[in-house]
Amino acid sequence: MLRLALRNLFESKVRLLVSVGGVALAFTLVLALDAIFAGSERQVTAYIEQSEADVVVSQAGVRNMHMASSSIPRSLVPRIEGIPGVESVTPILYVTNMLVLGEERSLAYVIGLPEAAEAGKPREIVKGKAVPSEGEAVIDQGVAEKSGAGLGDEVKILGETFEIAGLSRGTASLTNSVSFIALEDFSHLTGDGQTVSFILVKASKGVSPGELASEIEMEINGVTAQTGVAFAERERGVIRDMGTDIIAVMNFIGFLTGLAVMALTVYLAALARRKEYGILKALGAGNRRLYATVLAQAVFSVVLGFALGLILTLALGELVPLLGVNLSMEVSGRSLIKVAAMSLLIGGLSAILPVRQIAGLDPAVVFRRAG
Repeated sequence: MLRLALRNLFESKVRLLVSVGGVALAFTLVLALDAIFAGSERQVTAYIEQSEADVVVSQAGVRNMHMASSSIPRSLVPRIEGIPGVESVTPILYVTNMLVLGEERSLAYVIGLPEAAEAGKPREIVKGKAVPSEGEAVIDQGVAEKSGAGLGDEVKILGETFEIAGLSRGTASLTNSVSFIALEDFSHLTGDGQTVSFILVKASKGVSPGELASEIEMEINGVTAQTGVAFAERERGVIRDMGTDIIAVMNFIGFLTGLAVMALTVYLAALARRKEYGILKALGAGNRRLYATVLAQAVFSVVLGFALGLILTLALGELVPLLGVNLSMEVSGRSLIKVAAMSLLIGGLSAILPVRQIAGLDPAVVFRRAG
């Protein structure tokens, strides 16, 4: 029966191309969308994940940076420094603002760094320095190249002009980038030198970040302390929640597209083989064996479509960065499991119509019509 299913599938090359191609495009739609959102999650959380902060201290109740605001007294910095298990603390200021380079304007997370920052710096510097001095800024290399800017050129941040002193890599996404200025410049521009947004804490060797976060919350009132890992996960959760509805709708469209293409293909293949199935039934083949043939044909087609869709998605992931777009695509295991489950469901459902045809097939009627 498996041989019959394969013969039915590969007999018509055009039909095979249409069916497998249609399913592959449907799966590519689902996989690519998931990959874009997974990549976006990673890009948005890249700053915290690369900050080397073991613990992030914020205003009470604030557990993420994206679409959030935190303000804590600057006077807490020495108090946190004195807690056993703390190796270093780095206070930072943070706001979302426009970055202006010539005629180009783009959204940026602006980070104010102290001169002696131990954490919160860009991980990879292409040119220049990682920590800006007063009057200087560090911006993403891709954003700078898009405007034709480089070291020594001017950039406007928070309405003030800064000299580009460093170019970082991996600090931009499709929607925004991360820029760095001196903490004192940030305080001066906002007119508030008494508060900071977050305090990034590095734990001493052998100290558990989770235990240190709990200790900070016990010692300092009015703050929330959590591990850098937990903070990044909350950031991912915010992005995930924002895209859940879009992903659900597009996944449903992809599912319906794949189901429609497969159902029509398998149905037409079974219809074209009605006489052959009639002969098999006349020779004693039971409905169960014939059902298995149709189901196997559907599953084979879906598996081929799934493999082709995955190849197309991976190819897109390699191609997109070459186009100069700050878009990262990351195929996750969760997405593969979801699409694999969808493929099995599509294979099963697409076999329902032809199976119903076979169930009611009367060999005598088939031969009479053929005659």
